[in-house]
Amino acid sequence: QVQLVESGGGLVQSGGSLTLSCVASGRIASINFMGWYRQAPGKQREFVAKVDKNGDTRYRDSVEGRFTISRDRAKNMVYLQMIDLAPEDTAIYFCAAETVVLAPYLYWGQGIQVTVSS
Repeated sequence: QVQLVESGGGLVQSGGSLTLSCVASGRIASINFMGWYRQAPGKQREFVAKVDKNGDTRYRDSVEGRFTISRDRAKNMVYLQMIDLAPEDTAIYFCAAETVVLAPYLYWGQGIQVTVSS
């Protein structure tokens, strides 16, 4: 089991910035990658960014160059630095962690609201 708790969301004006944080606990050693997803009202949850255990990162095209994901393995934390935010970035952001024991399994945080006003 892996538990994930997000923090750092809130309301920001268009063009502003926010940094989301996520702390993991539980079976940390089994985590293959950690990442962020988001879900806007009326839309499906979508991938935003991830960082694997080797430090390799991957981003959604629409956030490339504006969002930066990083991981502090010593603190069991992952961060999402977001700059130049736009109203279309408004969503509930979920921290995720994939473990691979017998098979891949994706754990989710409870989600945190990010609202970008125009």
